Amino acid sequence: MRTYWNTTNGLRTIDTWEPNCWVQVTCPTQEDVNFLENELKIPDYYISDIADTDERARYDIDEGWILIILRIPYVKETRSRTPYTTIPLGIIMKGDVLITVCNFETNMMIDFVTYQQKRGLGFTDSVDMVFRLFLSSAVWYLKRLKQISARIDKAKQNLDKNVNNVDLINLSRLQDSLTYFVTSIRGNENLLSKLKFKLPVDELDADMIEDVNIEMSQARETTNIYSNILDSTMDTYANIINNNMSSVMKMLTSISIILMFPTLIASLFGMNLINGMEHVWWGFPFALFISIGITVVFMWYFKRKTWI
Repeated sequence: MRTYWNTTNGLRTIDTWEPNCWVQVTCPTQEDVNFLENELKIPDYYISDIADTDERARYDIDEGWILIILRIPYVKETRSRTPYTTIPLGIIMKGDVLITVCNFETNMMIDFVTYQQKRGLGFTDSVDMVFRLFLSSAVWYLKRLKQISARIDKAKQNLDKNVNNVDLINLSRLQDSLTYFVTSIRGNENLLSKLKFKLPVDELDADMIEDVNIEMSQARETTNIYSNILDSTMDTYANIINNNMSSVMKMLTSISIILMFPTLIASLFGMNLINGMEHVWWGFPFALFISIGITVVFMWYFKRKTWI
């Protein structure tokens, strides 16, 4: 799906492409790809690079075309090992052509359009829009990090009541998400530092870049903090599980030792040997009394040593 936006006076949709408009392509179909390659003459490998979900944050210049790939946060709707991940957002520029391509529909782009419409000023040029997309991505990283923090707290509350595999697996998946986040944020920061010298930056753009640097730095530091907290939490619960396992094994071992003594007595008196109690009525009660007595003595001793 593609949408044409007039960006000169606010942000409003138009029916067809015109110079200096913004072409927003979301979940491109074959028709969209044909339009980009045949009508706008975009290099075909640009589209395939953007379609690669593992493509790193970078820029490329080819025959006047500029490709900027920005990593943005994305929440998977279906159950996955990584509920929060990052995806590439492609920005393609040349002269009066400005295109964004994303193979997923994201809340970030919806919010970006809504905010710019409320702002009502549009963009001064394509470079201004690029840096505003950088700023929006940094803000949305912080939003997703708050959601991750809330899910971590909820899982910790559940684990405080009962240590179970489901919550531990959820924490592990969130740890994977934080790894994707910190890697993508660092890639975006490196990309931004390079674009400052590759794009025509004016005074307003310089101020915007400073704001983007602040937001990205905050997002990176927040991600590192949550990642460290999660690592510490996982280590803590791993130690708790090991401690509980040790306690269970200690108790089972103690019970096995205690049960060994009445078993030994029963085995001795049950042997086919003459022991003087074969024909007396108190023979069996006597063996039973000895077994119970020795068991009680050892249970008292083990409890005194806190072995059970």
